[in-house]
Amino acid sequence: MTLPETLDSLWCRRFEPAPAGARRLVCFPHAGGSAAFFRPLATALSPRAEVVAVQYPGRQDRRLEPVVDDIRHLAEEITAALAPWSDAPLTLFGHSMGALVAFEVALRLERDGRPPARLLVSGRSAPTGPAGVPIDPTDEELVADIKRLNGTEAWMLADPDLLEMILPAVRGDYRAVAGYRGSPDAVLSSPISALLGDSDPRAAVDEVRRWSAHTSGAFDLTVLPGGHFYLVDRAAEVIDLLRTRLE
Repeated sequence: MTLPETLDSLWCRRFEPAPAGARRLVCFPHAGGSAAFFRPLATALSPRAEVVAVQYPGRQDRRLEPVVDDIRHLAEEITAALAPWSDAPLTLFGHSMGALVAFEVALRLERDGRPPARLLVSGRSAPTGPAGVPIDPTDEELVADIKRLNGTEAWMLADPDLLEMILPAVRGDYRAVAGYRGSPDAVLSSPISALLGDSDPRAAVDEVRRWSAHTSGAFDLTVLPGGHFYLVDRAAEVIDLLRTRLE
């Protein structure tokens, strides 16, 4: 099936073409993140897998749109946007806030009779675990928290114009995470793979392991050296793991 170019707008971004029959990996960014975060992954997995990265409202080319500060509402919008991409089984991969969004999307896909092939969650406690984000922080507290996670280049945070562009999306995403509480009864039939860095200040190993309660299928946990953004420093290992899970 050849997908029309219009599908590459708004919610879903495809950075590399893929041949017919390629596995399809849908990626969900962290708080304040954008689809472009997954461009290197798309290049690394091409052509064996097609990466579709989700672009949330309120950032980059969608910066004039209001940020969606409710995880479940965001998941409803994304599930609808993924309908044309569901001609093949979808594997979902979410990092940090993206793990929660991916989980809620997976629940909706299963509700609609098209469960994902697998859910991969990274750097995030289980849905019933602690939010782990500051509630209603000042701009200074927000910047300090971003720096603590090493998720944004320091020069961007030091530039007042860039900071003015970044903070509204980050603040809205933090509000979404702080206001989310997953149901302990929400269980997927799809297998779940969890990944995290061993020194992640946001996600303790025991909290991440509790994702196992949200699947009736297989569960596996991989711990790699690093902090919250371990997947940048350990990119080669993460890519190898994703290849294995996709196959």
